[in-house]
Amino acid sequence: MPKSPGPDLKFERRYQRSHKGPVAGVDEAGRGPLAGPVVAAAVVLDPGCIPDGIDDSKVLTARKRADLCARLLDCARVGVGIATVEEIDSINIFWATMLAMTRAVDALGFHPAFVLVDGNRCPDWNHQSHAVVSGDALCLSIAAASIVAKHRRDCMMLEYDALYPGYGWASNKGYAAKVHQEALRTLGPTPLHRRSFAPVAQAELDFGPAIGR
Repeated sequence: MPKSPGPDLKFERRYQRSHKGPVAGVDEAGRGPLAGPVVAAAVVLDPGCIPDGIDDSKVLTARKRADLCARLLDCARVGVGIATVEEIDSINIFWATMLAMTRAVDALGFHPAFVLVDGNRCPDWNHQSHAVVSGDALCLSIAAASIVAKHRRDCMMLEYDALYPGYGWASNKGYAAKVHQEALRTLGPTPLHRRSFAPVAQAELDFGPAIGR
């Protein structure tokens, strides 16, 4: 099977022409984990300073994501938005993701002419925008946003692993890996677990209130 050509600037160029201004790409990291926030990033690339190697964050190593994130912060406009565990449990993960994306675009510090969003739904916001299914594999600015969001969230989960050892967050980043599920059964949930997710709700029933170590 031939290798995918990777993301390019086709979408950005189309909407830059039609909307006469900068185009932001938006993506998120952390919809599926049992613990931790959902993090979104918005990136407006500088056509004269685009780092080599930008791709869907899922196909890059952690080291490559860290390197690209640092380079993007140097030569692109970047905004990051976070929705907390409490917000996830209050409004559900879908709407919390939309909230994080909205905050990411707001954090750019200016109003982009157009926004490209990974997935099949744009937030309810005051931005002209278009959802791109598999956008992180097709659209360069969305791929850049996926790198920033994934790296930022991974760094957060490394810090949380030190606060709540035993769940394997340094490696599984809060996803339902075997070691994480076993720790939920033996240690119970932490304040960073999402109570609106069934495995955590069951653990809380078994253990009572969250541990506060």
